[in-house]
Amino acid sequence: MGKKKETESKTKEAVENMAENSGETQEQPIAEPQEGQEAKKDGTVAVQAALDECKDKLLRNMAEFDNFRKRTAKEKETMFQNGVADAVSAFLPVLDNLYRAQKSLSEQSAASGIEMIIKQFLDIMGSLGVSEIEAEGKPFDPNLHNAVMHIEDEAYNNNTVAEVFTKGYILGDRVIRHCMVKVAN
Repeated sequence: MGKKKETESKTKEAVENMAENSGETQEQPIAEPQEGQEAKKDGTVAVQAALDECKDKLLRNMAEFDNFRKRTAKEKETMFQNGVADAVSAFLPVLDNLYRAQKSLSEQSAASGIEMIIKQFLDIMGSLGVSEIEAEGKPFDPNLHNAVMHIEDEAYNNNTVAEVFTKGYILGDRVIRHCMVKVAN
């Protein structure tokens, strides 16, 4: 404890000396120190170096904390998007079956009921930021489409999606499910 009190008193003394000497500018020549002043000057330099070091550490810690805050916010957003994508991915087979049922029904009232269910399902997915990948008639993109069949057809341009077997969905820039398509060569 004796060293701590001694250091505190030297620090106080150095700060007081700095306050007294703050009126001096750096451009003024410093008078030759006398024997008692030599110790004060060394203490002031040491305190200023310690203050500069503490200031540097503080600035680094503040920058590190700011980077941490930004990184965790980005990770949180990514985790949310992954959760939404996983949940939607689990429901997509149900939506596919609803589309198949709609195509196979001949009775108008049942078909319109299924159409309303599909619309509700798509509205919910849209509110989560999920959208259908446009595919039919578009150029084939391996990042969005999965070609399961190729045909030779003059009616389509080269590498154009001719038919969509299973719709694909995207969340932001992340593909939840690729479109299964027939591509014309």
